Amino acid sequence: MCDREFIRSIEGCDEAFADFLSAWWSDDDYVVGHTSGSTGEPKRIELSKSSMIESAKRTNAFFGLKCGDSLLMCLSANYIAGKMMVVRAIVGGLDLYVQPASSMPNVDRPYDLVSMVPLQVHSLMESGRGEQSMSFINHLLVGGSQLMKEESDWLVSLPLKSYISYGMTETVSHVALSELPKSGVPLYRALPDVRFSTDDRDCLVIHADYLQGSPFVTNDVVELLSEGSFHWLGRWDNVINTGGVKVFPEKMEKRVESLFDVPFYFKGEPDPKFGQRVVLVVESEPFDTTSLKDALKGILSSYEMPKEILFVPHFSRTASGKVKRI
Repeated sequence: MCDREFIRSIEGCDEAFADFLSAWWSDDDYVVGHTSGSTGEPKRIELSKSSMIESAKRTNAFFGLKCGDSLLMCLSANYIAGKMMVVRAIVGGLDLYVQPASSMPNVDRPYDLVSMVPLQVHSLMESGRGEQSMSFINHLLVGGSQLMKEESDWLVSLPLKSYISYGMTETVSHVALSELPKSGVPLYRALPDVRFSTDDRDCLVIHADYLQGSPFVTNDVVELLSEGSFHWLGRWDNVINTGGVKVFPEKMEKRVESLFDVPFYFKGEPDPKFGQRVVLVVESEPFDTTSLKDALKGILSSYEMPKEILFVPHFSRTASGKVKRI
């Protein structure tokens, strides 16, 4: 570790940040975290400090961060993304600037690495100072939930380097990163000393000696390109088997997202003939779907076409903004 004072500015210290620092400097070998809750109730989990340190070293190496570089922490330390920004600063001797978590971060000076959730990216994009704020950032790390096409297109039009992450609380933040592509699907590349395989479901298996419980079997279906890279296809839990054909809702959603200006998702429901049928769920008051169905037919296969469209006034979401599929 680079031994130096690491906190440079605190614009309001919330209880979560103070609690995390207290837990980190305690004699315990772990700190307490909680899973995201996107596939069920959040669960308490003990996070090994040694695993967090090794993860931080690998992220710092990936971004080429060195002693004295600067980080902006604008996420809550209640969650792994916020916790790991602190650990990266401690491990690398980086200057940490702390702000209260909000939908509108205040980016008014240069930073070498900033981590945000998509809601914060959206808020900056919609504000009158979004491009100016992003001009201060060298590397932007986006995680927590998927970026919408509008936010993704905006980020790739800017001079900074933007990355999306693959990881979870159990893997103490990301184990793979993808530079945000201008087109096509993201290509995730492993952090140093991490490798991948798949199980008989084609779900990703993570091999990392620094992680407790390695190898770690996920429920994420991937197209494995090598031991160090993959394309993410979707959650095994969400795969729809309709008439013996497996379709991936998340993959379908990326292909049709330009048709929507409101949140939506596909899901499977029981069907006596096909086993499951595809249903489209839209966060909106009901509207005439004739033109939408015509547009979907030009993009989706016959197996992927929704047999029903449901309207929901408000989706349930996790704290990071990820939609809970119900």
